[in-house]
Amino acid sequence: MSDLTAADPRAHWEEFYRTKRTGASGRPSGALLRFVADLPPGRALDLGSSHGDDVLWLAARGWQALGVEISQTAVDRARARAEEAGLTEAARFEQRDLAEGLPEGPFDLVTALYLQSPVALPRADILRAAAGVVRPGGHLLVVSHGAPPPWAAPEHRAHDFPTVASELADLGAPLAGWETRLAELVERPGRGPEGETATLLDTVIFLRRLP
Repeated sequence: MSDLTAADPRAHWEEFYRTKRTGASGRPSGALLRFVADLPPGRALDLGSSHGDDVLWLAARGWQALGVEISQTAVDRARARAEEAGLTEAARFEQRDLAEGLPEGPFDLVTALYLQSPVALPRADILRAAAGVVRPGGHLLVVSHGAPPPWAAPEHRAHDFPTVASELADLGAPLAGWETRLAELVERPGRGPEGETATLLDTVIFLRRLP
């Protein structure tokens, strides 16, 4: 990684999407399937939308979904996928540095799924801002890597991984005006870059803003 990408999150993620072996999975995150599948469609915001898998899944189920991503390369790829799927009216993508602010709410659902970064990211500020754009009766879903996978490089193992307590603290606990629907470590199956499998740990926070 160059000195530029180390100092500049936008440059880091542009380099990542342009040069790393990464692509769309074509599948939504497991947390969406578990927690969102039965919610009535509304207006949704996905923070760190990558190639758009989750936004496209929401749009295909009747949501008006907006994905925000710092990398223009990722946004362009997601927009192309939305066009191919005939979902351009329901699935929109915007290039934005979340450190500079969120899109205007309110939203019925805000998701921050694996919004973690090896470069500068004011994550606690972003999560609190995310809670602020959830409309009464709406939901906030935050999922993070709770531990490194077995195949993680040594430098990645040294990162701090969010706990349930730290996530709630970042959101400003005690959370007056919110119903905690789930706040715990959750296991899920994972597959590494060489096809290896393991059980991974996620920290999951699922909240409903009280009417």
